[in-house]
Amino acid sequence: MQDLAFMTVSKVSDLIQKREVSPVEITESVLQRIDQYNDHLKSYITVCGELARKQAHERERELSRGCYRGPLHGIPIAHKDVLYTRAVRTTAHSRALDDVTITEDAQVVVRLEAAGMVMLGKTNTNEFANGGTEHYGTPRLPWDARCFSGGSSAGSANAVAAGLAPAATGSDTAGSIRAPASFCGVVGLKATHGLVPVDGLIPLSWSMDYAGPLARSVADIGLLMDAMAPHPKTSNWLLADCWDLTGMSIGIPRQHFFEGLDSEVERVVRRALDRLNLLGADLRSVDLPRAGDLAAASSVILAVEAFASHAGRLREKGDLYGTRARRHLSSGAFYSGAEYEQAGQIRTLWMQELAKAMADLDLIVTPTVSIPPVPISVEETRPPDTSWGTRHFNLSGHPAISIPCGFTESGHPVGLQMVAHWHDETTLLQAAMAYERAFPWHEGYLALKEVI
Repeated sequence: MQDLAFMTVSKVSDLIQKREVSPVEITESVLQRIDQYNDHLKSYITVCGELARKQAHERERELSRGCYRGPLHGIPIAHKDVLYTRAVRTTAHSRALDDVTITEDAQVVVRLEAAGMVMLGKTNTNEFANGGTEHYGTPRLPWDARCFSGGSSAGSANAVAAGLAPAATGSDTAGSIRAPASFCGVVGLKATHGLVPVDGLIPLSWSMDYAGPLARSVADIGLLMDAMAPHPKTSNWLLADCWDLTGMSIGIPRQHFFEGLDSEVERVVRRALDRLNLLGADLRSVDLPRAGDLAAASSVILAVEAFASHAGRLREKGDLYGTRARRHLSSGAFYSGAEYEQAGQIRTLWMQELAKAMADLDLIVTPTVSIPPVPISVEETRPPDTSWGTRHFNLSGHPAISIPCGFTESGHPVGLQMVAHWHDETTLLQAAMAYERAFPWHEGYLALKEVI
């Protein structure tokens, strides 16, 4: 049962289709691990075991009638607790939503359920994806429980890594899918702006919010994207197998992304770049001089848009917000319209610079995060900037993926970020899959079967 809980979506899907494993068996195996480890890892805010079992039995009955919905049929999934679910409470890790009744599912929840997935529950997150974790506990890194698993899709990432969910949804406003994916050693995708619907996602920043998948392999991400954002030309996001990177041009930024890195992160990422070269990629240095100057503009845009979304509730229920969430979300009230407009202009200049730099490139590659995971005590008192290398592509709208590329000397996973042109998720996933096949760091999570 433990081995089943750690299988990839792709593997379980194949076994279900062959009727060698049932949706009930995979669901029970994961629920067992949730029951055993959730109190320790703080992966879930709400576990819906009864609902999951009911849905799993329904999927099994459908199979017995010859009704197969596709590759996600009977696969369990967890949803970040900022996505509305009418059958299960949505808290956003905040007491401010205790009396809110939800009548509709978020659109990605609707699509994944229609594809046949089974809902395990709602995963832990920073409050409103922007604050602290004092109400329901801080999600822990499965590799080292003294550390935070990364925000804000913290529970989604650690659940996938630790065998508490084969796949999960997350949200990403400045890196909140990719950073925890990097820390936990799993794969996380932020697609092109607008591609995956955010209807029913509790908003943080309307122009920078994304919903997306986390899973154990790139192939799994492709299967989830088939349901979350059907491709206009084909039902298969990966389109064709990619075994090497011959002929692919990859840009390595000179500025910002390789400056001030933790020495262990830099060692692992530099080795990953050498391996991209071995796979046939044409690595080129590119200039992105504005890359190091976007933190302030990103913060202004996020703060102003977050306050616009929360102003009414803050006035009515501000005392129910946690200290950090209230402080962060209220800060947008203190920026002027001129400052917001100026931040938007900086964003436009960045998008122009990035478009020019990528004109002759297929991808840009960077570290996902500049540091290894931090201790729980640091996260709860003075959290570091884990959006250091990811916010850029929320601002620009480009698709970006984080894939595992190695481990530090302390045994902490390190993520590699790949960025593609708008609406070129196919190239992005093919390149990520080629790297994953040649250097299967993504299988490192299997060690957690015995570690936790």
